[in-house]
Amino acid sequence: MLLFVGLGNPGADYARNRHNIGFMAVDTIVRRHSFSPWRAKFQGEVCEGVIGSEKIVALKPMTYMNESGRSVAACAQFYKIEPKDIVVFHDELDLDPGRIRVKLGGGHAGHNGLRSIHAHLGPDYRRVRLGIGHPGSKERVTAHVLGDFAKVDREWLEPLLDDVADAATFLVESDDTGFMNRIAGKPAEKSAPAKPTPATPKSTGPGPEPAARNAMAETLRRLLAQKKR
Repeated sequence: MLLFVGLGNPGADYARNRHNIGFMAVDTIVRRHSFSPWRAKFQGEVCEGVIGSEKIVALKPMTYMNESGRSVAACAQFYKIEPKDIVVFHDELDLDPGRIRVKLGGGHAGHNGLRSIHAHLGPDYRRVRLGIGHPGSKERVTAHVLGDFAKVDREWLEPLLDDVADAATFLVESDDTGFMNRIAGKPAEKSAPAKPTPATPKSTGPGPEPAARNAMAETLRRLLAQKKR
C-alpha cells in the first residue's frame, strides 16, 4: 500500500494557486484511476483506489500548508504506511514551469509543507517535484506561489497533470526514472521533409541585357535593308 499526498491550501481562494499544484496532481490521478469519492478524515480529505496491482490511499491535508505533516502522520499511522511508501506531490520553485523531478529523502529547501512533514515523519519519503519556476527574487516568492496560474500556463499545466496521472504506474512500481522519462521523453512531432530547391542553371558568363540585345537586333535589320537597296 502506498500513500499519495498532494500539498496545497484548502478553499476556493487558493484553488488555482501555484502552491496548490500538488492538490491538482492528486486530483487528476484520482479521476483518471477511478478512486472512491473523497471523504473527510485525518484533518484532510482521503480516498482510495488501485493502480496496477497496488492499493493507493490519496490524501489532501486540509490543515493549510504549514501544518500538512499533522494530517500526513495521522493517515500514515492509521494505515501503517512507512515513510518510504509515501509519495508527496508539491510545487518546486527551483524547476522551470512544466519540469518534473522525483527525489527520495533530502532537505525541505524551505518548503513549508515539506518542513512540516519532516517534523512529523522525518525526511525519508519520496517527493514528486512539480516545477512552477522562480520569480527572480526572494521578495517576490510569496506572491508568486500564492498567485494563480495564468491562462497561458494552461498550455503546459493541463498536459503535465494528465501525464503525471498516466505515468503513475511507474511510481507505484518504484520506477522513478521510468516515471520521469515517460513524462519528459515524449517524441516531438516530426517536421515535414524540406522540399528540394530547384538547381539554378550555371551561368556561362555575363550576357547582354535585354535592352542591349534589342538595340543590336535593330541595327542588324537596318544593315540588311540597306544592302537590299
